[in-house]
Amino acid sequence: MARIRGILFDKDGTLVDFNATWLAVARLMAMEAADGDRSKADALLSAAGLDFVAGCFKPDSVFAAGTNMDVVRLWFPELESEAQKEALTRFDRITSDQGSAMAVALPGMADALSALHAGDYRLAVATNDSTAGAEKTLAALGVAQLFVAAYGYDAVANPKPAPDTVRAFCDLTGLKPAEVAMVGDNRHDLEMARAGGCGLAVGVLSGTGTRDSLAPMADLVLDSIADLPAALSSRH
Repeated sequence: MARIRGILFDKDGTLVDFNATWLAVARLMAMEAADGDRSKADALLSAAGLDFVAGCFKPDSVFAAGTNMDVVRLWFPELESEAQKEALTRFDRITSDQGSAMAVALPGMADALSALHAGDYRLAVATNDSTAGAEKTLAALGVAQLFVAAYGYDAVANPKPAPDTVRAFCDLTGLKPAEVAMVGDNRHDLEMARAGGCGLAVGVLSGTGTRDSLAPMADLVLDSIADLPAALSSRH
């Protein structure tokens, strides 16, 4: 069993409180897409995975796990390619600006990242948000200096659950996939870990995923990344 030397983190639901950060942003996006029609906006949110009764997004739903292009294709299936690109640009701007400005860190996030960085782990973000959005969020949370890279859906040819981000991280750091852990709150994260040959797939219960949805694909399921430094130490 190779020693873990690098860690890829999902962003939303893993580093950032997903619902506290994204519910308001999602409503803003839906109202723009619906031209201000509240009932139409609610229908779009429901299609993207919002559970109005629970007040949160469902595990592995389009908004919880997909890219902005996935949202565009869901909400505007009739648009031609160029119009979809224009909608994507608008949504990328909203998620980058508003998502970073409204980002709420999960409890223990900064301390866990600092401990891992001090332990000589190479850290990076692998998100289906845009790269600019990820970088702005890390800066807003005051932890950007702990990461060697942030990979959004637009930083690789094929975003999660494809293995491209694992390969990019390994190319950057010189690590082997078996030396990399992938940590996330959705099945997309764990599917990427498996596809990329990661040495460890870690599910966290701090986002939209549940133990039932994550456990079948995870080597380890933790309450949050606050538990990760101790979990990795216990493996060595």
